[in-house]
Amino acid sequence: MVKIVTWNVNGLRSILQKTFAAFIRDVDPDIICLQETRVSSDVIPDLKFPQYVFRSFNCADRRGYSGTAILSKFVPRGGAERINLESLLPSHEGRVQVAEFEEFFLVNVYVPNAQAQLTRLSLRYLHWDVEFGKYLAELDARKPVFACGDFNVAHMPTDLARPDENRGSAGFTDEEREGFSNILAKGFVDVFRIKNPEAEGAYTWWSYRCGARARNVGWRIDYFLASRRLMPAIEECKILAHVTGSDHAPVLLGVK
Repeated sequence: MVKIVTWNVNGLRSILQKTFAAFIRDVDPDIICLQETRVSSDVIPDLKFPQYVFRSFNCADRRGYSGTAILSKFVPRGGAERINLESLLPSHEGRVQVAEFEEFFLVNVYVPNAQAQLTRLSLRYLHWDVEFGKYLAELDARKPVFACGDFNVAHMPTDLARPDENRGSAGFTDEEREGFSNILAKGFVDVFRIKNPEAEGAYTWWSYRCGARARNVGWRIDYFLASRRLMPAIEECKILAHVTGSDHAPVLLGVK
């Protein structure tokens, strides 16, 4: 089984000093997609994990902000590419990567947050989600796709602990939820929900405030999406909520 992990690490340098080495030892993923790495292209941390022979970083122009990375035991065809969705943003934020493997494309994404005052909601709804869905569909026409990362939206009321209190807030607006539904309608599935249809209290992000994680007052905003035809090859999809070090938990996908 090939194990692919997505994880918003909330700062790569920080998590390297915390739980990352233990996570690698215990989970031993074959491919890791990271979001919110917060590293600069001229200051990439020294990763002492030689098994990951392929390493690609997409860094933001703004230092200490955003960023994605792919670490893999397998070398993808042609490396990993940045995606032109960055043209929708005022500056490069390092939010999307794609790597082509023999049987699938792997897209790593850190979707822009709508922000507290919803200042980026129109960007999300009218532009980003539309273009991202088109891009995934274009890839899917060539080869099946896994898309993973921090989508910054709780899709359904079961995907957050307090839906009534948060309705209309960033991450749970009607527009963001519709945008996510529109992406799925391009021929993709939310793998965790398909594999765990009855799961409740299954979250991937918790606020640092008021002991939210200990009380499991969280949101599921980190996903694996997959082309529908990939589902027979998927053995499992689970949230590794016991792995700490970030305000997000990793999500593990197991593929035959």
